[in-house]
Amino acid sequence: IPCLCSGASCLLCRCCPNSKNSTVTRLIYAFLLLLSTVLACIMLAPGMEEQLKKIPGFCDEGLHTQIPHLDGFVSCDVFVGYRAVYRVSFAMAVFFFLLSLLMIEVKTSNDPRASIHNGFWFFKIAAIVAIMVGAFYIPEGPFTRAWFWIGVSGAFCFILIQLVLLVDFAHSWNESWVEKMEEGNSKCWYAALFSCTALFYALSLVFVVLFYVFYTKPDDCTENKFFISFNMILCIAVSIVSILPKVQEHQPRSGLLQSSVITLYTMYLTWAAMSNEPERNCNPSLLNIITQIAAPTAVPANATVPPATPAPPKSLQWWDAQSVVGLVIFVLCLLYSSIRSSSNSQVNKLTLSGSDTAFLEETVGTGGGAAEEGDVRRVTDNEKDGVQYSYTFFHFMLFLASLYIMMTLTNWYSPDADFKTMTSKWPAVWVKITSSWVCLLLYLWTLVAPLVLTNRDFS
Repeated sequence: IPCLCSGASCLLCRCCPNSKNSTVTRLIYAFLLLLSTVLACIMLAPGMEEQLKKIPGFCDEGLHTQIPHLDGFVSCDVFVGYRAVYRVSFAMAVFFFLLSLLMIEVKTSNDPRASIHNGFWFFKIAAIVAIMVGAFYIPEGPFTRAWFWIGVSGAFCFILIQLVLLVDFAHSWNESWVEKMEEGNSKCWYAALFSCTALFYALSLVFVVLFYVFYTKPDDCTENKFFISFNMILCIAVSIVSILPKVQEHQPRSGLLQSSVITLYTMYLTWAAMSNEPERNCNPSLLNIITQIAAPTAVPANATVPPATPAPPKSLQWWDAQSVVGLVIFVLCLLYSSIRSSSNSQVNKLTLSGSDTAFLEETVGTGGGAAEEGDVRRVTDNEKDGVQYSYTFFHFMLFLASLYIMMTLTNWYSPDADFKTMTSKWPAVWVKITSSWVCLLLYLWTLVAPLVLTNRDFS
């Protein structure tokens, strides 16, 4: 209890080597968000609907007639788990949004509000539990519809943040291997860099081919044909721009490795958008795709071709391939944003981090401060002279991440979607495909900005 009521330093006493307070605090918040994600997944587990139906207002008599397009062909069991996920995510989003407002203009750890950010874990966990319990008693009414649109907007913004994290990761990866090339054994590191870049482009090309095979029809699926072709052309364009001599002159960090990562991420967003289409002919499930691949391609001459059967509805569970990949990317980006501490990173520029001076002082101050044998290992406060990241933006990012998780686990379910299959309608498709275009435009701007704004430092 004393550890839970104090700062992050107490939580790692005698457990880990000397660490920085700024990193440990971010990891704890990330862990809390991951726990809420696990809880939201449990809400969708088989058998949970019987327990959720006991909550007042979740499955009352007459509820079917209050929800559009619902009367007559679906049970409350179908959507009660999605409504529970909405409320779990609502609690986490409210918690992080309130902390974001509370931490505005916190400059150092000497600010009394910094103690709330870095400590009082028992009370913060109790607040999360209280908000979560109260959220389950929110009357249905317009809550689900309003929270859906808030979730769509927040998830869209978090997708863009994921792009920044991926670009920063690719830049750091490229810089690290280029430095090792210059130090020695350049052929080996050049081959490794080339192999990774070629692998990402090869995977992107394979995905494009698979998209054309399984997500388009010769006389149908016009939208999918446009999405795939247009995004492929945009990816080729930004890859060419990244290696232009003028761009290389002003932006030495740019290269094909970063472009290959962005291309692969764009292909994922394209697939995610097509996976939300309501037309089943243009949106096969993963099981249908595997069945088509495994089925024999040749039909004997004397065989009777069975009549075409309509595509079966998608599973109502969240754990389809698109959701699982989205969760994996989310977890990696969340952990990366929590441990990334380089003062030159795009992540720190995104989070309005402290100055380079504060970072250098922190490095000098802790570099030789290894605990002697028998000493208590504690987390050092490296933010007395200036915070290493913006507390407000960090909590706001977790607020957006909570909304992104909500939309991912519910397959971007909309209150007015077709409850026969619980698939989302076209708004979710356009949100995802638009986010892919905005991501490509943002990456393109990072390449050409030094050429346009010559009086600014982009190093």
